Amino acid sequence: MIKKRFISTYLCALLLAMAMQAQRPVPSENQLRWQDMEMYAFIHYSLNTYTDQEWGFGNEDPQLFNPENLDCRQWARVCKQAGMRGIIFTAKHHCGFCMWPSAYTGYSVKNSPWKNGKGDVVRELADACREEGLAFAVYLSPWDRNHPEYGRPAYVTYFRNQLRELLTNYGEIFEVWFDGANGGDGWYGGANETRKIDRTTYYQWPETYKMIRELQPKCLIWNDGSDRGDLRWVGTEAGNVGETNWSLLNHDGEVPYEMLHYGVEDGDVWCPGETNTSIRPGWFYHETENEHVKSLSKLMDTYYKSVGRNSTLLLNFPIAPNGRIHPNDSLRGIAFKKMIDEVFKENLAEQAEIIREGNTTIIDFGKPTAFNRFLAEEAIAKGQRVKKFSLEALVGGKWQQLKDTLVDKGDGLTTIGHRRIICFPTVTATKLRFTITDYKDVPIIQKLGLYLAPELTADIPDSGEKKSSSLHIFFSSPTQMMIDWDAEQTISEFRYLPPQESKEGTVTHYTLWASTDWSNWTKLASGEFSNIVNNPIWQKIRFQPVKARVLKLDADRLASGERMGYGDIEVVTE
Repeated sequence: MIKKRFISTYLCALLLAMAMQAQRPVPSENQLRWQDMEMYAFIHYSLNTYTDQEWGFGNEDPQLFNPENLDCRQWARVCKQAGMRGIIFTAKHHCGFCMWPSAYTGYSVKNSPWKNGKGDVVRELADACREEGLAFAVYLSPWDRNHPEYGRPAYVTYFRNQLRELLTNYGEIFEVWFDGANGGDGWYGGANETRKIDRTTYYQWPETYKMIRELQPKCLIWNDGSDRGDLRWVGTEAGNVGETNWSLLNHDGEVPYEMLHYGVEDGDVWCPGETNTSIRPGWFYHETENEHVKSLSKLMDTYYKSVGRNSTLLLNFPIAPNGRIHPNDSLRGIAFKKMIDEVFKENLAEQAEIIREGNTTIIDFGKPTAFNRFLAEEAIAKGQRVKKFSLEALVGGKWQQLKDTLVDKGDGLTTIGHRRIICFPTVTATKLRFTITDYKDVPIIQKLGLYLAPELTADIPDSGEKKSSSLHIFFSSPTQMMIDWDAEQTISEFRYLPPQESKEGTVTHYTLWASTDWSNWTKLASGEFSNIVNNPIWQKIRFQPVKARVLKLDADRLASGERMGYGDIEVVTE
């Protein structure tokens, strides 16, 4: 009797385990297709380009939009040469100006001088993408600082009407991108006031999602609100996702940074992370940033920390006032693609003997072989299963542990997913041992790779690093710089190098603030950079050590010009 009961209990447990296994989330066909894209471009272009702002207020004159040489085919060619598989275009940013002739507002290109009001940037770019074999997608800001009804029920109808235009008039759309910025100061048809909304309920996302899926069955929805989309933001615009990165979330509820950045191991929906960042500090074009395009080494670091961590990379190329991608951006983007190709041109594992013993795989080269990059891919159509693994190289007859040098703590050897790339100093070994040490289900590894990446030294063009390259810098206004990083740190000094080519944009008087949550700010210091115009050297602001996640530098006075400039930035941590 006891034996039968035991067997019965065991069978129940086994069946329950099998049922739970069967219910584990897996990606949809749309999500698999999207993950295979790996890299695609953001294009930011609007009235902001002509007002030198990141966020327009909504009262900017449509007459400002009159590019002399707008060429969407140049955008598409550059993005393709940079290795991008598609383009997401800012059809409407927060200012509310529409880059297509929307039937529902006069605040659009149809009331600009460009092409005598007969132009349609969305159309031209959609056509250019298809000519170049690129997928096309749209960004539609839910927040509209121009529309008089924003914050009221009537605006939601307006928003959906515009979304319907974009989803029915421009062919197949692979993604719809909804920004998380919602509500605040705006023009609002002349009301010129602050309006707040409940972003979890105001837009009635379930109905909007239903419309999207009916109109564009192959379209993915990017949204980080409580109504879960198909993709998630990774919690930062610095160009990285967590070294542990699960493509899973819970189907509802708010998602704090830790969940956005690392995913949820036992999440009940497949919601992979999309890593977004810009090739220069701002999302929109600013002339003062022409010499601050990300270095080649920084872009490669971004690639390893996005695509190489089970994410995709959404890389922004802003459009200059002449209507083209600036040469500094295009040349750097193309160099980026060439370097990726150079790193991964030869898989050394394909020339070696592969020995598999359970969850251990030994790659035997038969002779001393140099390598510094490891790649692994799971068959994610079956779900994400690997929790942790180890890497060992046989050097001089002894096994040597390898770790990811791009992580601050631990060895970084957690989760694989669609693709995992581990970076370490060059080793010369006869064997590499890869062992899966912890997993959720039977691991299915579909690819292993070992590569020898060239060192990014001074003899390789565009490889120079500024100190600011390790920081995420953007401008919330022409005179306010924001600097953030991945995790809270203790800081004790801020350093500012003014522009070196001219005095324009040089900060002479400043206020420096710190925050741990982007909401509550502590004033660290204020004052004057003495004689900075005549002696443009590094300026140091020292203060008592403080914990911070983000810094804000207000330019209280500039030597000349209307927009803050800088040569380099450094933050000293303890």
